[in-house]
Amino acid sequence: MGTRYHTDVVAWASEQAALLRAGKLSQIDIENIAEEIEDVGKSEKRELASRIAVLLAHLLKWKFQPTHRGKSWELTIKGQRELIQRRLNKTPSLKAVLSDAEWFEDVWFDARSDASRETGIGLEKFPVTCSWSSDDVLEPEFYPE
Repeated sequence: MGTRYHTDVVAWASEQAALLRAGKLSQIDIENIAEEIEDVGKSEKRELASRIAVLLAHLLKWKFQPTHRGKSWELTIKGQRELIQRRLNKTPSLKAVLSDAEWFEDVWFDARSDASRETGIGLEKFPVTCSWSSDDVLEPEFYPE
């Protein structure tokens, strides 16, 4: 094998793709290819988590700072919902993570932290657990009051 995975991952990936296309399966780096494939899924989950955390943080701000509501927050909420929906449409298997309690708990923690930092409201003022379902959060007409 030419380039080592840990030396230059880009060159390694090109070489592995060429080996696969050439049918030289005995020469491929199976373990690291498998790891890279798994990382694609992890990356997709991280992106979804990030987008939902932004959405949840803005919904928290919407609920806890009604006097600060404005077009910017509304556009962020709508925009994140649209981007999340596009991601879920392109990768339907991601919908399963929305019902994963541990995953959602981590996302909620990030959202609470972001909302606290952005508003100056103490973290303890925000609910420890999310009372909104993922369906509520993604519903275009849902805005907590």
